Formats: sequence, structure tokens, C-alpha cells
Amino acid sequence: MTGSAGSPPAVGVIGCGMVSHAYLGTILRSDAVRLKAVSSRTLASAAAQASRYHCTAMTTADLLADPEIEFVVNLAPPLVHHAIGRAILEAGKHLYSEKPFATRLEDARDLLDLAERRGLSIACAPDTFLGEGSQRARRLVDRGAIGSVIGGSVAMLSRGMESWHPNPAFFYRRGGGPLLDVGPYYVTQLVNLLGPVAEVVAIGTRPHETRKGREGEPIPVEIATSVNAALLFESGANVALSLSWDVTRHRRAPIELYGDQGSLQAPDPNVFSGVTRTSKGGDWAVHGVESAGPKIDSAGLARAVRLIGQGVDPVSGRPLGADCLLAVGDKRGIGLLDQVESVRQDRPARANGQLAYHVLEALLALEASAEGMGRVAIGSRVTRPAPLPEAGD
Repeated sequence: MTGSAGSPPAVGVIGCGMVSHAYLGTILRSDAVRLKAVSSRTLASAAAQASRYHCTAMTTADLLADPEIEFVVNLAPPLVHHAIGRAILEAGKHLYSEKPFATRLEDARDLLDLAERRGLSIACAPDTFLGEGSQRARRLVDRGAIGSVIGGSVAMLSRGMESWHPNPAFFYRRGGGPLLDVGPYYVTQLVNLLGPVAEVVAIGTRPHETRKGREGEPIPVEIATSVNAALLFESGANVALSLSWDVTRHRRAPIELYGDQGSLQAPDPNVFSGVTRTSKGGDWAVHGVESAGPKIDSAGLARAVRLIGQGVDPVSGRPLGADCLLAVGDKRGIGLLDQVESVRQDRPARANGQLAYHVLEALLALEASAEGMGRVAIGSRVTRPAPLPEAGD
């Protein structure tokens, strides 16, 4: 590392939208890294976040030219993930990207090849599979709690982004949709649990050509908003996947795995916590502790997003910043911390670029299949990320 001996490496963040509050909070909570600078499309938004989180506002060019900054977090919109990610690597910085890794597979390969040539590390969200809930499910699978996994079912079903997001239109353009927006959480956790995907097939539908935003404005729909699919894993597990933004209400579990000795319900991989349940034919055994807090409905989520957009913590009502870190979604960025440690230890990051590439290939194959390509074989293979040590290990 290029930082001074004994000092934590400096981090720069590109993109100052709502999700940056979670990342900046995670960085400030850690002694393993030091927040140096932020940049954004406008210097005004960068200056606002810099003032809140006690760092420096820079142009993106200046941030990439700063010799102290070793790791750069790319929180820009998905359509420019490749261009900005490439600039980060060309500047000699390690890259941590928000999901999706890219919107085209060739762009993702370009980033991996460039990083390899430059001797740099790539890691990518989602990192929720590193949360306590998903790691507990991983340990149970690895210990054979349900025997060999032969199948499963995944469901992410909601009313759509307009039910809570203030600016939902871009989610319905090419490069968005439930596959590329929320699909990475679920497929990444499946790969974490089961290993690489070998083949996929899907059917997608678009019930509405236009939808209505929160103010009644029309939103053109360019992508399938309901996708039902099957993923065949190299292990032989056959998993059904349903992703939809057309469902008012349901009672399906986020992830269920079916083994030859029992069944397992894993927590929602869109969050870091949650319990796992297992059964070998009798009552469900609960592993972990149920959250005592109330579940947030779409109205509550819309309120929280509105407050975060105003720079206010939705839990305490205080202004967000170094003295009041976001209490909701506050662990986003733990993949970055693991990446920093991985560079120091000369090992692969758990949320590494090869994993992100494999997940992206599977998701794009599902998209192609849903548009009429039938069964699609997945060309890449990836090693399951190493599990985190259990507390007390």
C-alpha cells in the first residue's frame, strides 16, 4: 500500500446520492480506512456531503489524481459504472463498485482485464451476503443442516419502485428492471450458498407499457417487470426464481433451499440481518434472533427515503453527518472493508470482481432468455467466497 506506514489507506467516493450516506457512515465507523474525499456530478452536492462527513470535496479528476487515495468507491449511476470504473483503474486505484458491476458483459470483462494488468483489486456490491443473517445461512448449508441441496425457491415480489422511490423512472429503462436492480442481491447469495450457475431459462412479461410515478407522471416501461426463471447450478441444484414489480402482496419466503434431508429458509439478502429456519420434517427451528423492530411498509420506506434525501436521519430526526451516521442500511460498504483487508493479506476479496462478473453474466442471460433466447448456458465459473469467521473463532 502507498499510504504512510501504520496509517489506514485513504478512500475516495464518487457519487453523492442517497446511498452515499450509508457508505460514508460505514467508512467513518471503521479504523481500517480513512475518508479523504468525495466527488459528484456537481461540486455543490459534493461540498454538501464533504461538509457533513468532514472530508474534502473534489472534482472527479482531482480525486483520481490524488496520490494519497488508494481505494475509490463508485456510486455513480449504473450506465456509467464502466466508464468511471475504468478511469479509477487507469488512475492506479483499487475499485469498489456499486451494483450492477456493469450493464454489458464485455464492459465487465474489460474492467477485470484492466485490473489484472495493473495489479489492482476490484470488489463490487452487493455485500449484504457478508451480513450476519446470510452468513448464518451459509454456515448451516456448509455444515449439512439439510443435507445436499437439490432445489430451491427465491421470491422478490413488490408493487414496484414507484411505491416508495421519489424518482423511479430510470428503474424502468434498459439496464434496470427487477433483474438488474434487485437480482444481484438474490443471485449473489445463491452463489454464496450453492456455488456457480451453469444454465438459466426465464419468461418475462411487461403487463403495462407505462406506469405512474408518485406524482402521477407517466413512466415508459422498457423492460420486463415480472420474471419467472429457473437456475441450474453446477452442483446440480435446481432453483426457481421469481422477481416482480407487479405484485401487491404475497407470503413467499425470500429464499428457500430444499435438501435431501430437510429444508432451509434464509433471510432476505437485500438486508444484512435476519433469522434462518431449518426443518427436517417437523417444526421449523429458528437460528438467530428475530428483529424486535417493526417492519417497514412502502409508505414508511418512502418517508425514510425522503428524509435521507433531505440529509435527515429517519430514525433520530437529526441531520446526517459525521456526528449522526445513518441508522438504516448502515452496513453497506462492509465489502469495501473486506477488500482493503484482502489487499493487505494478498487474498481475494469476498465480494470480488470475478463473483460480480459471474452474477452479471447469469442476470444478463436471464434477461436474454426472458426475451426469447430459451435456455442459456453460463460460460464463467467462480469459486464461492470464503465464509466470514464465526464470532469467537
